[in-house]
Amino acid sequence: MMRFLRWTAAVAAGLLLAGCGGSSDGGGSGDEGKGTGSAPPSASRSPAAPAPAALPSSLTSQRLDWQRCEATGGSSAPSDAWRCATLKVPLDWSRPVGRTIGVALIRSRATGGDRIGSLLFNFGGPGGSGVSTMPYFESSVSALHKRYDLVSWDPRGVGGSQGVRCRADRETEAAESVDATPDTPAEEKAYFQDAADFGKGCQKAAGPLLAHVSTTDTARDMDLMRQVLGDDKLHYFGMSYGTELGGVYAHLFPRRVGRLVLDAVVDPTADTVGHAENQARGFQRALDDYLKSTGQDPEQGTRKIAALLTRLDAKPLPTSSERKLTQTLAVTGIILPLYSESMWPRLTSALKSAEQGDGSGLLALADEYNDRDSSGHYGTMTHAQRVISCLDDRQRPTLAETKRRLTEFQRISPVFGDFLGWDTAGWCHDWPVAGQYDTPEVSAPGAAPILLVGTTGDPATPYEGTRRMADELGRGVGVELTWKGEGHGAYGNGSDCVDSTVDAYLLNGTVPKDGKVCS
Repeated sequence: MMRFLRWTAAVAAGLLLAGCGGSSDGGGSGDEGKGTGSAPPSASRSPAAPAPAALPSSLTSQRLDWQRCEATGGSSAPSDAWRCATLKVPLDWSRPVGRTIGVALIRSRATGGDRIGSLLFNFGGPGGSGVSTMPYFESSVSALHKRYDLVSWDPRGVGGSQGVRCRADRETEAAESVDATPDTPAEEKAYFQDAADFGKGCQKAAGPLLAHVSTTDTARDMDLMRQVLGDDKLHYFGMSYGTELGGVYAHLFPRRVGRLVLDAVVDPTADTVGHAENQARGFQRALDDYLKSTGQDPEQGTRKIAALLTRLDAKPLPTSSERKLTQTLAVTGIILPLYSESMWPRLTSALKSAEQGDGSGLLALADEYNDRDSSGHYGTMTHAQRVISCLDDRQRPTLAETKRRLTEFQRISPVFGDFLGWDTAGWCHDWPVAGQYDTPEVSAPGAAPILLVGTTGDPATPYEGTRRMADELGRGVGVELTWKGEGHGAYGNGSDCVDSTVDAYLLNGTVPKDGKVCS
């Protein structure tokens, strides 16, 4: 399976210091529209979740035991400025006095005077580890660090918070041979069998947790976090999928919204198919922009890349290792550098090598996206991404429905359409637990202004979603800031206008004029 979703953390090692921006999340050269996958009327939205019973003082009054952080995810331990702790949260928020689980936190205290409070960060996914990513991001938010404690966490099901591993490395590598755009009944059978096997592995690994890793569960964890950290209001910086999480929090707790920044905004009106259509447009738009930057005609360049992928479907390319570059791995390798303009030269080199018969460059890019190291060990972000999104997303397109939509997906993007179209059917196929909603509820009447930052060339969470989030949050709540730039996310990506506007909002409470544009 492959999902080019709304995340930041999975590309953090290569891109985070150059710029930021998830889900999410989910994510074109034209207006997206809602398409065939648009959300039905409000009945398909996440239900208005009733407030859980009163929390016991053992949770609200818990004292966090901040200790030196240990090394995580193959990285060295962060500097002494960072401390880690574990927050106890209910496994099932409908039974807050029942079993608890631990949520891993990381914090660095404000470095200057006039402290405002804690500033929570979610770097996307779903499934990104905030504990491992936050220290890398510190240099990008040094101005904010002076007045805020920088705080992040591993959401439930991720990393140090009951992290889920659904299959072993050897099984993961074997699954890379499964054709993500099946052409025959045999390939279709293998595709859906792999999906079902993955779900069974998740169920075995996660047990009861599998039904309690939703975005709503994590939003409630955030509010308990706010209380235990001693903040009256939640100050938050969400990127990619983290924007959906922030919107859900605002809906559940509008009166507790402090200063919220949502960068690389997920379209909350799009369901599973709608997100895939949005992303097909977004990644094709980014590919067109990349091709123009190299002096190529986008239409001709797209046809050339599509022809390469067709050849790879029939005959994978050799690489400098024993592994082959398959069609699926090639698309993954093309996807990664579209997240950041700084990586476009690597894409040029990799495509040139592939045309000359060497798939090593695209395979290396695909391995970075898939979080595979040189020893063949894979990270688990995609495992967490899947268990969270499949609990959130109720829509389960059938094989017949998917095949009917493929022509439209191919029309939207000759390079990415097939893959994203098939993914709608395979991602949550035969999943052990039912999804909760078609689209999240993010309306937040009465909340303080929330700053939404959209990038016109964002491939994964296309720009049009920013306005839709603003509309859904409600009049006077969502304030839109546009950056005319490339890549997934705007803050820290080279625009002084964006950075100064966001900093003024978070540090001074200065709300910009709705619709402000930074070029």
